[in-house]
Order: sequence, then C-alpha cells, then structure tokens
Amino acid sequence: MTPDIAIIIGLIFLGFILFVTEMFSIDVTAMVLLSILFLFGYLTPEQAVSGFSNPAVITIAFLFILSHALQKTGILEYLVIRINKIADRSRLLGRAVYLLTIGLASAVVNNTAIVAIFMPITIRLAHQYKISPSKMLIPLSYAAILGGTLTLVGTSTNLLVNSIYSADPTVEPLGMFEFARYGAILLATGLVYILFIAPRLLPSRTVTSSLTKSYHLGGYLTEMRISEDSPLVGNTCLDRGINKNYDVMVLDILRDKKMITTNIRQTVLAVDDVLFVRGTLDNFLRMKEVENITLLTDEKLTQHELEQEDNILLECLLTDKSDMVGKSLMTANFRQRYGAFILAIRREGTILRKKIAHVILNSYDTLLVYGPAGKVEELSKSGDFIVLGKMDAELRKQRFWWMSIVVVVCAVALAAFGIIPIMESAMMAVVILLVLGVLTPQESYQAIHWQVIVLIAALIPLGIVIQSSGTAEWIGGSISSAVRKAPLEWQAHVLLALIYLITIILTEISSNAATAIIMTPIALVVSQQMGYDPRPFIFGVTFAASASFITPVGYQTNLMVYGPGGYKFSDYIRVGFPLALIFWAMAIFILPTIWPF
Repeated sequence: MTPDIAIIIGLIFLGFILFVTEMFSIDVTAMVLLSILFLFGYLTPEQAVSGFSNPAVITIAFLFILSHALQKTGILEYLVIRINKIADRSRLLGRAVYLLTIGLASAVVNNTAIVAIFMPITIRLAHQYKISPSKMLIPLSYAAILGGTLTLVGTSTNLLVNSIYSADPTVEPLGMFEFARYGAILLATGLVYILFIAPRLLPSRTVTSSLTKSYHLGGYLTEMRISEDSPLVGNTCLDRGINKNYDVMVLDILRDKKMITTNIRQTVLAVDDVLFVRGTLDNFLRMKEVENITLLTDEKLTQHELEQEDNILLECLLTDKSDMVGKSLMTANFRQRYGAFILAIRREGTILRKKIAHVILNSYDTLLVYGPAGKVEELSKSGDFIVLGKMDAELRKQRFWWMSIVVVVCAVALAAFGIIPIMESAMMAVVILLVLGVLTPQESYQAIHWQVIVLIAALIPLGIVIQSSGTAEWIGGSISSAVRKAPLEWQAHVLLALIYLITIILTEISSNAATAIIMTPIALVVSQQMGYDPRPFIFGVTFAASASFITPVGYQTNLMVYGPGGYKFSDYIRVGFPLALIFWAMAIFILPTIWPF
C-alpha cells in the first residue's frame, strides 16, 4: 500500500463516518471530501468540477423536473385510485394492484416524488382498510425502491453506475430496459414479501382515527378562564410571555361565544376570555398561580373538540426543499407565514412536545398542525410540506397538461430505442414544457433536489481518484486474493457475493450514490483482474446500492416514511434484513444466468 492509497482509503472512511454521524448535511460532507482531494493535489481544477458537467448529473436534474411535471397533472394519483376502486372487493388484491402501480410508476418517475405523491393516499387507504399506516408506509417505500431498479432512469444510482462503466469506450453502455431483466424478478419477489410476510413483522403503531392519541396529546390540552383580577387582563400573551415563561401555547380564544383563531399573541385579553391551551399539567398549575386564571376542565380534549368552528388538525411532512430546514419554528416565523400552530413534532420514532418553538427542524420531520381549514391548501401549495391523509384523485387539467405525459413517454421511448441519448431526450422534453408554459422556470429550478445534485457532482471526482491513484486496483487485488482461496468453480460466485454484500453494507450507512461511485470502479478492476466479464458485477453493484431496506438512513424514501409511520429504527431491521438477505442469495445465482461471467 502506497501513502497515496492509504490517504484515499482514510478519506473514504472519513466520508462514511461523516455520513453516518450526520455531523454535516450529505452535500456539505461531499464538498468537504472534494475540497481535501483538490487541496492535496489529487485532482486538477478540471477534474474537481467535472462532476457538475457529468451527463449523469445533468440527466438527473432534468428528470427531477419531468417528475414534477407529471406530479402537477395528478395523473399518477388518478390512475392509482381508479385502479384501486376496481379491486375494492378484495383488500389483498387492492394492495397488490396499488403497490404494483407504484412500482411501475417508479420506473420512470423519481422515487422521492413517487413517495411524496402517494404517502397521503396511502394513509387515507390505511384509514379505509381500518389498519395502522405503519402497516403500509414501509411497503410504499420498498415498492418505490424496487420499481426504480426496472430502468436506467428509475433511480440516480443506475445513471451513475452507467456513467462510470461506459467511460470505457470498449464496453457497451447499460440499456434503458436492460435492468428490467432482473429488476422485474426483484419487483415480483419484493411484492410477494411485502404482501404476505411484511405485515406480520410491521408494527401497528400509529392511530388513524385520532391524531391526539397518535401524538399522546390528551393530557396536554385544556381550557383556562381569565378572572377579573388576572394580570393578563389588558395585556397580550406576548406581553406576559406565556410561551416563554410557562412553555404554554395559546391555540384559540373564546370571547362572547365567538372564537378568535388568528393573531393570538397580539390579541389584548379581557375578563372571562377562555383560552384553549397546550402544555403540561405542571406548567398549567404554575401559570394558574401566577396569572390568576381558572382551569375549566381536567378532561382531555379530543381531535373532534379541537376541530370545532373553522379549525382543523392535520399532519404535515416537512420536505427537504423547505427553507425552514435547519431553523426553529420561531426563527422561521411559521405562525406568521401560515396562521397555524405546531402542537407536536414526530422525529425518528420520538414525539417532541416541549419547547417546540425552539426545536431545530430537520428534513422529513412530521408536524402536527392546528389551524384554520383554509390554510391546509396553502400548506400543500407552498412546497414546504406534504399534507398527509389528504387525497386528491382528480386530474389537474391546466394548460397543455397532457403534454407532460406525452413528452415524458416520448423522452423515455427515444432513449430506449437508442435514437437519442437520455440526457438529450430529457433536455428536449423540459424545453418543450417550458416553451408551452406547462412549467415555469421558477418551478423547474425548485423541482431539482439540489442537495442530491451537489452530493453526486462532488463525489464523482472521488471515483476518479479511486481509479487514478491505484486505490481501486489495490482494493481489487485484496478482494481477488481472498476469493482465490475458494474452489475454482465457485470463485466467480464468491466474488459476486462479496461485492454485493460490501455494497449493501455501505449503502445502509451512507447514501446509495456515494456507495455506487466508490464500488463501481472496484467491481470493474477486480472482475478484470480475475478475467471475468464485468457486467454481472456492475449490475450487482447497481441493484445492491438500491436495495436499501435495513435502515431508514440508507435511502431517502425510507427516511420520508419514518415519522408518518411512527417507526423505530429496529422496525426497518426487522422487516428489511430478511428481504435484503433474500435478494443477496438471489443475486448470487440469478445475475450470472442473465449476464454470464
């Protein structure tokens, strides 16, 4: 091992540590690694920025925009709900058709967009079936992941691996639907597992009938009446520091049989005003003594009681695109922006209720929102939130809405038949939609997941260094030495099993993109060293990098359903580990029959 190889391997380990610990966001971690490689002279300026001009990265950006264009039409929700109604007579058949449709849609639409679209529908269907959403949300994520393995454009991993593999002019690039030769087997096997085995392993944790029960809010909501000699009279909640001093949130004010629901903090309080408040019993008692108020009831307020007048209680998922990520509710001015309150936050299996105004928000936090019903639509249109449990089954027939469907189908078809490369066809499709006014430039920019783009673009030079520094060759030599200890007739299968296993482990603790960029050059080198066709090993990396079922952090869609499903980390291990094990065994024996060694 040379000093350069040791440094590169050390940087790879540093990257994985940063990804796992989440000391920085994933895009910042990637930029840190890129900066170190550049400053130490392992990259030229041209190589350092080459990721941002890589065809795979540009294609992924265009596909984000096309996914958004399809999402605007509502065609996917419309089809799924209509198909599901056909299968209403059988719950099992209905779920099978539903999940299969999601899987097929994920073959051409970004997986994250698919889960964002169908999460509200899934929660509504869970309510219809009278089962917990936790029985259906992990299956939703898994179906989207499996569907992404069907085509070259199904997931960014496929495009990345193809970009690295096809850099060698002597090899044939991976075909658009070549993935489906094995991806269809994975999808079929996965759906059987999801339908018949996963329900026995998944918890029944969230409650669809009552959000107050789901968030354990019963004992934290009550009513208070302001007495004549209360210091609150003639002052506002802000003046008295109700939230700051007692950690009590005033949700509504009842005055003369009329409910005040807006501008609560600046409303001057009067005698006999009834405050609907959220907090803890200890804080209520402390506020009662200091502010001289009366607790009207010890009863627990229910969701029905909260949703009186024009108010409504609902769940929202904070998207990774929101400018509120990394801010507290106070600094983000949530109440001023949306005229609603956050009662609780669900994060990684934990419910946060104390001092939530000061909690720093993370991507895919699930927020329990209370406010006027008219604000629901505003929340969903903002792009900051996915409103859960809300189901829209109508086609949104805007100007030239049908063109979104036509151009996406044409773009995929042109690339599939080899007429135009996928980057060019995707670019043409986006330009057509912009010219026709189906999409605005602002919408297009907002549709791109810039964090993903920066992550991939910053990591691609790492793949270049792994190859140019001899690191891939050294690691490949170590792997091949271990493999050659096996019987000759089994060496190819052992090598495939080892590469697949390493890829699975890495993708579960970091991003699938990072894993693909690191493992693809290693798989290429070691297969060539041992005299095998690299194709089965390349596909092994591709499918293994996408097969992230064991942890919520391994794949973005798993993280998205974490909060709404009320899951714990262990739930993913219990459900995902057997599935990953099955796919590992399948890959060892099936991949070589499709792509011989």
